[in-house]
Amino acid sequence: MDDRTQDQDLTIESPQQYKALSHPLRQRLLLALGGQPATVAQLAEALDSRKGTVAHHLKVLQDAGVVRIVETRKVRGGSEHLYRRTARRITAAGREAGPTTALLGAVAEECVKAPQEPLLLLRHLRLTADQAARLGAALQALVDEAAEAPDGEPVHGVLVALYEQAGQAGRAGQAGGGS
Repeated sequence: MDDRTQDQDLTIESPQQYKALSHPLRQRLLLALGGQPATVAQLAEALDSRKGTVAHHLKVLQDAGVVRIVETRKVRGGSEHLYRRTARRITAAGREAGPTTALLGAVAEECVKAPQEPLLLLRHLRLTADQAARLGAALQALVDEAAEAPDGEPVHGVLVALYEQAGQAGRAGQAGGGS
């Protein structure tokens, strides 16, 4: 099977898909498969994990329809599979904390192992619904328009979040602007 196509978007909706995304290593596998297909051995080396562990988690992601085998080749009397995400962008349909917690856990684990200190900013801004929508669209456009460098260049993770703080709407006594 040699299917190098990748859908643009996949919306996570089923309990099986949420469960598949709830493990930090599976999140890291999805991030690692963001650029190009990879084998179990390549992923195990990149993520500093055992091949058996990676193979197990890839199977869970494959069963959930989040990754697929795009090529199988014969090597040393056996078969080697190349895996790819089924979609370029994966989003969650609901607002459950599980996938968000798993994603942030995976990012935190990557940041700890990063060769240099990552750029991390948290700023709280008081925005109207229209301002928040415009900011969200601008952030989405920045990520969508980012050009990929050629193979051999380092891979950089990009985490973009825009959310309304729970219980913060209309709080009196707070100065305008951000914190």
